[in-house]
Amino acid sequence: KLPTMKMLLSLIALLSATLLISAAPPTCYSRVLSLSKEITESFKELQTSKAVDSCVETLPRLYLDIHNYCVLAKLRDFVAYPRCDRVVEVNELKEKARSLYTILISYCRRDLVFLTDDCNALEIPIPAPIEHS
Repeated sequence: KLPTMKMLLSLIALLSATLLISAAPPTCYSRVLSLSKEITESFKELQTSKAVDSCVETLPRLYLDIHNYCVLAKLRDFVAYPRCDRVVEVNELKEKARSLYTILISYCRRDLVFLTDDCNALEIPIPAPIEHS
């Protein structure tokens, strides 16, 4: 009976540790990474949507890589883009881009390391990771 009790207590301790780890607040890096992926996905959906205004085709491209220093200029250009203000989805995307920019320059300024400054790399879609089966 004692080994069963020890195994049960070990299992409870392991599950508690797992819950604590998953409940930890996001780091600045993880927040920026998830928000940039969310923005990039929203932009892709906006570009492929048939129901959206034709001005969407003229929007600056928004393929984000937070490890590329040019992402700051890319976000500024997108937020400042004067057209498509009447499109709700574009305004929502601009708000997310503004939030990401603010987080990058204010809250995460010292936590991030830019690995490149290749502005042309932000003009093409980021390839989806290949899943191995």
